[in-house]
This record gives sequence, C-alpha cells and structure tokens, in this order.
Amino acid sequence: MDSLHSNNIILRYFIEFSYNGKNYFGYQIQPKDISVQEELEKALSTILREEIKTTGAGRTDTGVHAKRMFAHFDTEQVLNEKLVHQLNSFLPADIGIKRIFQVKDDFHARFDATFRTYEYYISLEKNPFTQDSAWQHWRKSLDINKMNEACKILFEYEDFTSFAKLHTDNKTNLCKMYKAEWEQNGTELKFTISANRFLRNMVRAIVGTMVEVGSGKIQPEDVRKVIENKNRNSAGTSAPAHALFLVDVGYDFK
Repeated sequence: MDSLHSNNIILRYFIEFSYNGKNYFGYQIQPKDISVQEELEKALSTILREEIKTTGAGRTDTGVHAKRMFAHFDTEQVLNEKLVHQLNSFLPADIGIKRIFQVKDDFHARFDATFRTYEYYISLEKNPFTQDSAWQHWRKSLDINKMNEACKILFEYEDFTSFAKLHTDNKTNLCKMYKAEWEQNGTELKFTISANRFLRNMVRAIVGTMVEVGSGKIQPEDVRKVIENKNRNSAGTSAPAHALFLVDVGYDFK
C-alpha cells in the first residue's frame, strides 16, 4: 500500500460507494450472515494491513441496494487515490468504491447526514429485465394520482411509528419529510422519498400503504388515520426489498 504514517495523528476518511444488495443481508454487520459492511472492512483491513472499522450513514435492509452510500473510518495512514482502485480490485463485483476523501476528525457519516433519499421502482407490466430491481405489480392497475394525493398527507406529520419495524432501538420515531412523490415513465413507476432520517422498514411500509391506495383498497384520506393510529398493523404490508434503492445522503462538507 502506497501510504504514509502520520506520526500517531488519527485521520478520518469518508468513503463513497454503491452496492447491489441482492446477495447481502443488509449493510450492517451480522453475526452469521454476509453483509456489505463486513466485505468493506475486510477489504480495507487487508489492503491497509490494520484492523479497520467503518461507520455507515445508515443501515439498509436485506436485499436493498445503494446507488450512493457513505461510511467513515479512522487510520493513522495518509491515504492516496490509489486506494480506490485497490479496493475495487479486491471487492466483489456487486460493491463499487467511488471515492475516498479526508474529513474533519469529528465528522460523522451517520449523525452529520442532513438528509437521505430513496427511490422505489414498480413495473406495471411483467418485465423479465427488471425482476431484480422493480416490484412486478402487473396483475392490478394502480392510480398514481391517488397515490400522490396520499403522499401529500405525509408532510402533515412527523411521527411515523405506524411505518416503523416493531421493537427496534429507535430513541424517537420522528422524521421530517422533504419529498414524497410518484412519477410514471411508460410502464414503470418511480417513488422518490427524502427525509432527514428514516426508521427501519419505513420506506417499504409507506410504499406498501401507497399501493393499497393506488389499487383502491383504501382511500388517500385513510393514510391520515393510518399515521395517527401509531400502530404498524394499521399500515400496508412492506413492499419487496429488491426494488428499493438508497440514492443519496446529504452532508455539509464545509
């Protein structure tokens, strides 16, 4: 590794990367199952010849993908741009490193993130080429206008307990919503949702509820009641994980 030691000064680096989540049990390290974090730390530790621990911007569930994810790690080594190429050579094909850059030593990948944005894809026709990246929802038509009507209701609330996985270690279920919108492009629907933070399983629970609205099972106005019940059983079934992508995490890198 072409790097130098920095006289015992600990340096903090941010790493920007993407991954296809199909083969992983989520981002975060698991006791028995393979995770993206485990692969990343193994590669970094091998190349830098020291034990490297990373802290991610968040955790994605089993099977969820990330087009733009960040993590930070600390080392005494002064790193250069060769590390990106070395990591990409070492890592499996479904994890790609985009860049590594130094940040202030107290800058935090999770706590300093200002927003997170996800996209969810639904195919309205049976599409053999998007089986792994879109929910194949062709048996029943969806009313995108009603789904967007329901989305507007999300902005009236900050407590999203109804869309949270039960029994997690969240200290609060409050989230500030910045965007929630469905777009149609031919036979594909794309849902974009952005907030300061998300609860575990929250996006997939929202998508599942919106699909109930779109298929006429419930009305847009019913989403208000779902949220106010503060009960996961009031919301729709979680949408499949394979169609969900983390697409951006925001930071103020000044």
